[in-house]
Amino acid sequence: MTEPNRPRPLREATRITQMLDLVLGPDRFDRGPIDVRQLALEYSAQIEPNGPIHEVSARNLTGCVGALVYSEARPRQWAILYNTDQSSGRRAFTIGHELGHYVLHRKLIEEDDAYDHGIFCDENSVVRREGSGIEKEADEFAAALLMPLHDFRRQLPAKNRPDFEILGRLAKRYGVSLTATILRWLEYTETKAIMVVSNEGFAHWAKSSGPAFKAGCFIRTKNSVFALPQRAFAARGDYSDVAITGTMQPANVWFPDPVYEMCFRSDRYDQEITLLHFVGEGPRQQAEEETPDTFDRFVAAGQLPYR
Repeated sequence: MTEPNRPRPLREATRITQMLDLVLGPDRFDRGPIDVRQLALEYSAQIEPNGPIHEVSARNLTGCVGALVYSEARPRQWAILYNTDQSSGRRAFTIGHELGHYVLHRKLIEEDDAYDHGIFCDENSVVRREGSGIEKEADEFAAALLMPLHDFRRQLPAKNRPDFEILGRLAKRYGVSLTATILRWLEYTETKAIMVVSNEGFAHWAKSSGPAFKAGCFIRTKNSVFALPQRAFAARGDYSDVAITGTMQPANVWFPDPVYEMCFRSDRYDQEITLLHFVGEGPRQQAEEETPDTFDRFVAAGQLPYR
């Protein structure tokens, strides 16, 4: 829970969004995504001129994907570091996450002895987005900053059921990974949908939209092994154009009701991503959902090349 005297993630992200809309225009995403690296340097100098972020750079970070660190000398000088082995979309979210820590938590990180000259964020807290407390707040900040809902909703109305081509265009618009884009859409869509990330016939994690979750449409992955249905594209190793476009799967393949299934594979990350759309009321089975890993990469119809 956010403490009353600590900046709130959505409020702070909205403040920056409104500033950027005013300076660059409400159509700024038509010209390209946020340069989050430059934003971190310039915005930190505005709000904390005696202790800004002076560097955003790649490092070989053992055991973590990003970090916000500060200097020994006072006044503090801060730096955002990100692991070198990241795609541009994942890198943007990592920088946004660490900027969130700076905006929201820099005083806590500097004053609390639990932090040793900074905060080091592992894959679980950034890539998997399974963090709690300040890690969850940094994720909320990054998602709201990089993919503002007022623009996202205009591009993809809440009642629409997108395909990978549409979602891929949005990922390119905001400069983030496809999975970050799908997760953002799942936050507000009025449709029932599930994203499943898998490998070798088993689900690593799954995420349902709010309406799907409320209707009981979710997949158990926490402390459980979920084997993909034999007829699922990923289970059959079918990553053809037909799989990317999708097809209606009959009842009792995934759930008691029919679902529309789309799937593609990332060889780079050795994983598949499946998107299920429920066209009716949907099933009511499967128990407990797990917060997802952030799975990068979308290659379909030339929308997002490998980076």
